[in-house]
Amino acid sequence: MDIFLDIADEYLFDNVYASILPLLPVLPTLKNDTTIGTSPISSSLLFSTASSTLPRDNIYRQLVSLFVITLVFAYFFYFFFATLSYLFVFDHDLMKHPKYLKNQISKELRLSVMGFPLTTLVTVPWFLGEVRGYSRLYENIEDYGWFYAVFSIGFFLFFTDGCIYWIHRWLHHPLIYKRLHKAHHRWISAFLASGTFINGAAHHALHHLYFNYNYGQYFTLWDKIGGSYRLPTEEQLDQKIRKDDRVWMKQAKEVDEFDDNGKMKMN
Repeated sequence: MDIFLDIADEYLFDNVYASILPLLPVLPTLKNDTTIGTSPISSSLLFSTASSTLPRDNIYRQLVSLFVITLVFAYFFYFFFATLSYLFVFDHDLMKHPKYLKNQISKELRLSVMGFPLTTLVTVPWFLGEVRGYSRLYENIEDYGWFYAVFSIGFFLFFTDGCIYWIHRWLHHPLIYKRLHKAHHRWISAFLASGTFINGAAHHALHHLYFNYNYGQYFTLWDKIGGSYRLPTEEQLDQKIRKDDRVWMKQAKEVDEFDDNGKMKMN
């Protein structure tokens, strides 16, 4: 992120901060024994100027700049890939599902647009720490060797996937779910192929149908460790079966058996 911040400072933020919080010029330094008073002032005055009262290494400037960069990229990538997904991946027949909400796409867009500032707010402190030198990132592979480089990638995915898994499960706690996560479960998700180890769209479709399964982000490993793994069936994977009206009605009935906290209703 420090590289992105340097580029943004060079081509954008230096001018922005100079316009908003300009640093006034320092008193001129006179050359050639020029005196102040009735004598003319030499044209060779040296003015020491700076662009802004907030230099590039100011922590508050870095915080604001990183927030803007992260938020802009979040919106760009979201709308760019969401558009491609809608045009080339999304199964438009799913819009006929009985649990597909009226104006669901616009509602999903609105929720995402409203949520990005909050997710950016909790992400930026980590970027700020990296920019200010508190990370263990390195540029030369020779510093730790290839074995560590490959291992660190795998461990990073395992660790972050575990964090997301347990945060997701926490969001389904009855005291939390209704206030923070329920809005996300108002709609069903697309049914696409998923692997045994990859937590794909079909796995997440089951999560939206049955709430308490497949919390993972990248892989199914943490769901298997946590006892919340559910394997997609032909209802999610077979193109003909997954569009059957009887299957849809069955799914809609099963979804209705859960209460506002995502728990099975007691008969």
